Amino acid sequence: MKVAAVKKPGGLQNLVIETRDDPKPNAGEVLVRVRASSLNYHDFVVVLGGIPTPDGRIPMSDGAGEVVAVGEGVTKWKVGDKVISLFFPSWQSGQIEAAGFASVPGDGADGFGAEFVAAPETSFTRMPAGWSFEEAATLPCAALTAWRGMFVETKTKPGDWVLVQGTGGVSIFALQFAKMAGARVIATSSSNEKMEKLKQLGADHVINYKDTPEWGRKAFELTGGRGVDEVVEIGGPGTMAQSINACRPGGHISLIGVLTGVSGEVPTAALFSRNITVSGITVGSRRHQEDMVEAIEASSMRPVIDSKFPLDQIAAAFAHQASQKHFGKIVLTI
Repeated sequence: MKVAAVKKPGGLQNLVIETRDDPKPNAGEVLVRVRASSLNYHDFVVVLGGIPTPDGRIPMSDGAGEVVAVGEGVTKWKVGDKVISLFFPSWQSGQIEAAGFASVPGDGADGFGAEFVAAPETSFTRMPAGWSFEEAATLPCAALTAWRGMFVETKTKPGDWVLVQGTGGVSIFALQFAKMAGARVIATSSSNEKMEKLKQLGADHVINYKDTPEWGRKAFELTGGRGVDEVVEIGGPGTMAQSINACRPGGHISLIGVLTGVSGEVPTAALFSRNITVSGITVGSRRHQEDMVEAIEASSMRPVIDSKFPLDQIAAAFAHQASQKHFGKIVLTI
């Protein structure tokens, strides 16, 4: 089979295409013919060598495909079933029990940048009915992160105000989920072109954060002085103060990224005095993903796909991601 592999010390120049033997499913495993994957920031850090992995690691945490063989004892799936991967295959339900990424495809284990993957039957959920493999491959990391933050750690409901930052995969899914739930959305970006696209997706208000450095206070004003109920926080220390300024008393912040770094001052007095809850979000469980798929099927939502690349152009796909010119998800067809 054809695979992508990250050679030491990492970097796009060390992301190569190789031929390896097709895997076979062991007892309790299924063999999946991978049809598509999608790029996430986590994958980008892996291929750059920012996360230590063994030489020759197959990257990509997201995968969508069809079951082509089942091992002894498999009961959840049959040949022909269409499935999507889990970011944390060891987290089935309930509270997360261990931190770290030892079981994450493309990080602690080989991922979905390959034509075939053999994995335990509990490592997959079904795809949304009627979705293409390319569409479904956008869900396991970015969409589930937004879903858990908005509907598991808090309960976004009709009439709520949701603030999303930028136009990455998580932020766009958060906007779409918020509109599915009947909520109102304030979105930030530094690109006027992307702001127009955010409006087309349903954003009620958009703020250019370069033109308006105090965008948190602006968001607060746009709610009529009430404050937002939910912030999908991707920046970390560099944006947290503005997110707090945007929140209503008792609001919720889903901390899902640290794109501005891992250290810096956070206005803790404002955080506790306004009774704001912050939840650290690292994707979600199998049960969360099953719930998300059912909700998607009850709606007309479709993911925003920026572009598609074949597997042998994976380095070009990551270069496109690095350019930050994309809007929505970048997909690999396999």
